Amino acid sequence: MFMMCKREFISLFKSFKSIIIIAILFAVSYYAAKFSSFIASGADLTAGEAEDIHTIGLLSVILLFGQLFVFGLSHDTINREVHERTMRFLVTRVSRSAILFGKFLGIWMFWFVCITVSFLLISIFSRKFDLFIFSQTLSLVTYQAALALLLSVLIPRPGYTMFLGNILGLLLPAFGFWAAFTPNGWVNWMKYFVPFYYLERDDFTFLVILGLAGMMMLAANAVFKRREC
Repeated sequence: MFMMCKREFISLFKSFKSIIIIAILFAVSYYAAKFSSFIASGADLTAGEAEDIHTIGLLSVILLFGQLFVFGLSHDTINREVHERTMRFLVTRVSRSAILFGKFLGIWMFWFVCITVSFLLISIFSRKFDLFIFSQTLSLVTYQAALALLLSVLIPRPGYTMFLGNILGLLLPAFGFWAAFTPNGWVNWMKYFVPFYYLERDDFTFLVILGLAGMMMLAANAVFKRREC
């Protein structure tokens, strides 16, 4: 599993798309932290909101565009290996579960490094490392990585997951906010399956997001074990 983790982690950092996304994250972190004091002085914010404004820009970007970023890099993590017939070689060396969870861990480690560096950059200006919002952001990308892997297992062709990933990356944030705040009973119950509902609270409710990610990974593992490679 750790071999697959290392392989996926290194391959992500070698990607040109990864460099662009990292640059976007660092730019957002830098300017959000640099100009947050001006925003706070011109806005009617509570003491807690003023304290968190340094990191809220980065969390907002991950909330709105994180799924699009994750899909853009990892939509074909599994089905690409199947499509190119390299999966047959991999399954002779390690178990399918080790392949799946190793790839997930590699993707998660990539985003962990990116988000950690972004928060360290923000802490230079804020002189504070906000562990709570950092944990919220990590829980969000954990969910997004698990969803990308689940679709990569369910959909056999990389081209289809790329198309669907772009659509979901754009629509999922809007749907999540709608489901969380709409009074429509036919839609409102879906808020419990998307992360946005759990991120609006100032407590540890966001840990439920990790449970949702775990369920998606277990579902992906069950399907992957039965799939022909």
